[in-house]
Amino acid sequence: MRLLKQLVAVAVVAFAGGAITGAVQGNAFLTLVIGVAAAVLAVFVYARVVRWSERRAPVEVARKGAVPAVGRGMLIGAGMFAAVIVNIAFIGGYRVDGLGSVTGAVGLLGFMAAAAVTEELLFRGVLFRIVEEWTGTWIALTLTGLLFGLMHLTNQHANLWGAIAIAIEAGGMLAAAYAATRTLWLPIGLHFGWNFAAAGVFGTEVSGNGAQEGLLNGVTSGPALLTGGDFGPEASPYAVLFGALLTIVFLWLAHRRGTLVPRRRRARTGAAATLSQ
Repeated sequence: MRLLKQLVAVAVVAFAGGAITGAVQGNAFLTLVIGVAAAVLAVFVYARVVRWSERRAPVEVARKGAVPAVGRGMLIGAGMFAAVIVNIAFIGGYRVDGLGSVTGAVGLLGFMAAAAVTEELLFRGVLFRIVEEWTGTWIALTLTGLLFGLMHLTNQHANLWGAIAIAIEAGGMLAAAYAATRTLWLPIGLHFGWNFAAAGVFGTEVSGNGAQEGLLNGVTSGPALLTGGDFGPEASPYAVLFGALLTIVFLWLAHRRGTLVPRRRRARTGAAATLSQ
């Protein structure tokens, strides 16, 4: 029941925050304020419901070390997307057609903050963490990664390949980042840095949701197989490659730190043997 309680609590905040943010999206300042407020409220609600339903301190969202962890994640996410854009531009698939809008980028700060925080709380904080306790890290990473990718099929220009790409490069990578650090701050920063770089800086499509007005007026062209087409650069093989490489790095760190959770096969076997006696 704790899975359901935590999902519902955070989902209510995410839905309400998304609805209000969407309603004022034409006003950059209001979008920024409401988006940040929704992100802060979501963390507060998550911490409270975890404390209530699990009778423990929510250490995965502890304030100590939050700022540097988010900062590191933002640098990794933005750097990763920049690398994807550089590779797409190298083959002639991306160009800058003038400057975009500072105001639009400011609004996207709030919108992307709310999206990154609520999605990480739901998918890594609740789903991955609890499923991992039942099945171990590897199965939880696979299941929640696939679910995260399939969720993006509801987007405007979504397609199956785009959902698969998101499952690999984002669903797997973000869960692995949590497994390696056991804090949600790094995945939140990574998620935000990636999304804001895509829309707020380079002005490209984000997960098939349409092009956003960022700091640069970015134009993509050429084979969809390489550029990601209508879904955006996240469906590019470069994004999948870099995301997969980061997933491997995070899982290696988790293995080295001893934070991978094994399957509970031994516990189930022992329990079955006890019952048979």
